[in-house]
Amino acid sequence: LFTDGLKAEREQGITIDVAYRYFSTENRKFIIADTPGHIQYTRNMATGASTANVGIILIDARLGVIQQSRRHAYIASLLGIPHLLVAVNKMDLRNYDREVFDEIVADFRKFAKALSFKDVKFVPISAKLGDNVVHPSEKTQWYTGGTLLQYLETVPVASDRNLRDFRFPVQYVLRPNLDYRGFSGEVAAGVVKKGDQVMVLPSRKTSTVIAIDTFDGELNSAFPPQAITIRLADEIDISRGDMLVHPDNPPHSAQRFDADIVWLSEKALDPNKSYLLKHSTQMVRANIESVQSVLDLETLQSHGAETLALNDIGKLRLNCHRPVQFDAYTKSRSTGAFILIDSISNNTVAAGMIIGPAGAQSTSLGVKDEHEPAGSQVSQHERAERLGQRGGCIVVQGDAEAAYAAERSLFDAHRVAAVVSGGSDGQDANLQAAARMARAGLIVLLTETPEPPALAALSERVSGRVLTLNLTGSQAVLEGEVLTSAEKPVAATDLEHLGRALVATLHRRGWLLDAQA
Repeated sequence: LFTDGLKAEREQGITIDVAYRYFSTENRKFIIADTPGHIQYTRNMATGASTANVGIILIDARLGVIQQSRRHAYIASLLGIPHLLVAVNKMDLRNYDREVFDEIVADFRKFAKALSFKDVKFVPISAKLGDNVVHPSEKTQWYTGGTLLQYLETVPVASDRNLRDFRFPVQYVLRPNLDYRGFSGEVAAGVVKKGDQVMVLPSRKTSTVIAIDTFDGELNSAFPPQAITIRLADEIDISRGDMLVHPDNPPHSAQRFDADIVWLSEKALDPNKSYLLKHSTQMVRANIESVQSVLDLETLQSHGAETLALNDIGKLRLNCHRPVQFDAYTKSRSTGAFILIDSISNNTVAAGMIIGPAGAQSTSLGVKDEHEPAGSQVSQHERAERLGQRGGCIVVQGDAEAAYAAERSLFDAHRVAAVVSGGSDGQDANLQAAARMARAGLIVLLTETPEPPALAALSERVSGRVLTLNLTGSQAVLEGEVLTSAEKPVAATDLEHLGRALVATLHRRGWLLDAQA
């Protein structure tokens, strides 16, 4: 009731809109953004999470870690919240059982390992009775990790700011008289000091900081999120949308980049339409080069898509009409975030988190693939139209000869396929090759089954287009579906009918487009 301000929220027992509540203790001031967890309000959750330092997820001790808990954590991680507190609530209904708490902690930790939080804290509480919310509870003497409020008062949020990479987007040129010319804005990241040499982007002109002014007077240095006015030693043409940085540490400057997107509009994304992209203090027109994948919010798995609808979270490649100066969102939330605006209605249709320049993909080992093209000029849609198919990977489990039989059948059906095999020593290199081939539009048949982390990374790089063909049983099963020929199940050893059944199934699933001449 503290945060559910709408009558409908109290009646239904759910959160619909983002509610902001303010309170303070002797140590800190707080703003609570109570965000909805239901899938149909994902955009509202993204709005509240985008500026948060700490995420608090409530888990019902009676139910344990459910799919909704995982979805909340995933979105919080995606939006760059560095700290997560998991409050295991309703412990009073489980008799404050330590085993119940430990089981939930173990279950959640296993899932959270793959997420990007700096730390995850667990607290057993009873919100109704106040146990471990403000004061330690005598009913959980086995727990000595501090209360929920103690954590909020001591979590080191100041260290989350990026103080290494100086970024100063210019908001306004201040010219009150002929003798004063300053550049006003908010320090987005890093530290600037009087006497520092700075570079202006995109012109790359350099000068020296001679003064840092504020409403309260002049400063010797400034850091985020201070609002300041910088005066330079040289007369340089600088206007709103330009960025001041240190010359030896510039951000990326590119027209094409990949980004995670939360779609906010009831009108679906139109890939053939250009949008206005607002990034820091600049506005530029941008086109959607490709929709690389969309996240299934129930399974948290990515798969191919042609568009994004309301509340969808997807991955796009954008092409701006002029270069944009940016950092990866994981490096700097201020210079890695943007919004897309419909130029006709002026509505904000999407919120974006920049991954990096187009083509700067990561391998399954978390290092840059040096063989990845710097940026292809051919879109996935163009490749599909030319080849009559959408590229992807099929992991063949069982008889490796089946992969070659499937390759033959796909070739006879005028498709482009290739088999990739190899032992564990060269598996990572093979997966890199398979990903590049699939992104080029080929159907790749893998005769080795990657480890789960490597398989997840492969799926990420090929927009979720990965299927498993299981031939270890009596029947051929493609991603849980038994393959059939003439309405009869295909035996796992029947290589003659296996290839043709696979071709028919891939055509039905949309991997193969209309038959070619």
